[in-house]
Amino acid sequence: MAYSFIFRSRIILFCVVVFFLVLVGKLFLVQIVHRDLYSDSADRQYFTPGSNIYERGTIFFQSKSKDQGGGPKNGQLIAAATQASGFKVAIDPSKITDAESVYLKLSKIIILDRDEFLEKAGKTSDSYEEVAHRLSKTSADAISSLKIPGVNIFKEKWRFYPGGTLASHALGFIGYKGNELGGRYGLERQYDELLARRSDTPYVNFFAEVFSNINKTLFKHETAQGDVITTIEPTVQDFLENKLGEVKEKYQIDSIGGIIMNPMDGSIYAFGVKPDFNPNDFSKEKTSTFSNPLVESVLEFGSVVKPLVMAAALDAGVVTANTTYNDKGSVIVEKKEIFNFDKKARGPGTSMQEVLNQSLNTGMVFVEQKLGKIKLRDYLFSFGIKDKTGIDLPNETRGLVSNLNVSREFEYANAAFGQGIAFTPVAMIRALASLANGGNLVVPHVVKEIKYENGSSKVMSYPTVRTKITEETGEEITRMLVTVMDKAIKGGLAKLDHFSVAVKTGTAQVADNINGGYYEDRHTHSFVGYFPAYDPKFIVFLYAVNPKGVPYAATTWTDPFLEITKFLLNYYEIPPDR
Repeated sequence: MAYSFIFRSRIILFCVVVFFLVLVGKLFLVQIVHRDLYSDSADRQYFTPGSNIYERGTIFFQSKSKDQGGGPKNGQLIAAATQASGFKVAIDPSKITDAESVYLKLSKIIILDRDEFLEKAGKTSDSYEEVAHRLSKTSADAISSLKIPGVNIFKEKWRFYPGGTLASHALGFIGYKGNELGGRYGLERQYDELLARRSDTPYVNFFAEVFSNINKTLFKHETAQGDVITTIEPTVQDFLENKLGEVKEKYQIDSIGGIIMNPMDGSIYAFGVKPDFNPNDFSKEKTSTFSNPLVESVLEFGSVVKPLVMAAALDAGVVTANTTYNDKGSVIVEKKEIFNFDKKARGPGTSMQEVLNQSLNTGMVFVEQKLGKIKLRDYLFSFGIKDKTGIDLPNETRGLVSNLNVSREFEYANAAFGQGIAFTPVAMIRALASLANGGNLVVPHVVKEIKYENGSSKVMSYPTVRTKITEETGEEITRMLVTVMDKAIKGGLAKLDHFSVAVKTGTAQVADNINGGYYEDRHTHSFVGYFPAYDPKFIVFLYAVNPKGVPYAATTWTDPFLEITKFLLNYYEIPPDR
């Protein structure tokens, strides 16, 4: 009997404890997590049980902290995609006897299209027609005070992007697909399930909700909901986008883009594309504008691939920076002639360093022949060029590298200087980042952390794998690329006295996907650089498709790259390394 009493007492105590924990949890959610939601009760006069207030989680940028010196750290969260609140006007046509009079009264307070209003007011068999949206509380109160029969005010929320076009391709937008409203493109789509919110009304009996949800709380797993914190730094993003816009306008470029990333862990600080769009008002844009070429489009980038091939040859021990060859200006491979960009010969004694300094195609064919087709392919594949990077954005495309699976020598010779193989800009920056970080293949990413509604959080982690090159090889190719900056770019005038910067330019013909071959008058200009070179905080990759009136990437990109570099070094207060 005593045992039975003790057992029952423990059961009762357990139930009380569970109830108390659930109650405390609910209070925490109401008072802390959902405080803003319940504060909307002040506007309850504009809320009806049948109304659905659109709710969605927030996407944040993260600014650098004030004591940032030495590299990027955590800073202030800045809303990139959030909820804006306002009011809408709806009419009940069946209760409106003089539509013209109602229109005149309302039009003194808000802007209305007369014909559209009268058309909706004429639908006397309909009890609900929305006639105005996104009104201020002042306007809503003014209309409400008129007490016009058949005119109602309701609260509404909508997705708002405070930065307008800023990082639009990374963020995406909210839109309809059929009758379903949800994330379209970018992070809005990638994290749609996390950001989406149930349309439950907050105006329900609190204790009834507690009791009805005990079973859910204890026994059912609900889809996690939360907010997204990105790695994107808004000031850096704005600076990059401004530079892209300037270069695009100057050279009338078809498409232009850039990425600024931490080569050590893949955190993306800026991610820009032009043309872009305003996610607050995207309805007039062409659908093609919404796709993200940084992850969805592949390009042949030309000579920025040369450091990867040179690093492979250094690692395999078949060349050094001082290895020489006889540059005749062209070379025959399987009865086809490959030229230097200027078709000029540099003669015997041309070193591998000069091959990079002057971007000599014949020198890269020499390197490829020393390395051999199989080793070249294996090294390039180890840089991840045929794989998706795993970036946390939708619709990523794989590289087109089928030319490295054939037996013809000519295809490998072309690949050695970046023609005949194509990959996305994000795959290109990841491959080049492995030279900067000593041979690690990181995952480029734009999400750093997730903050869940229940108060918990998750810091995102991304895997890293090794390429075939050693740390020593990474240091050696970096030395060679620093020499390119110090001696070759602008004839050495671009050198930064107090910072080591590793760079390479690239100019490639644009493939003609309709007729085959390449356009004679269209090129892709690219530029990569990382710094401080031997302990890099940043890698910058820039590209432009079909710039007009400028032959080479060094002309298109050198000055913008230098401006970006100096801005980053100053903004993050990076200490000099030489």
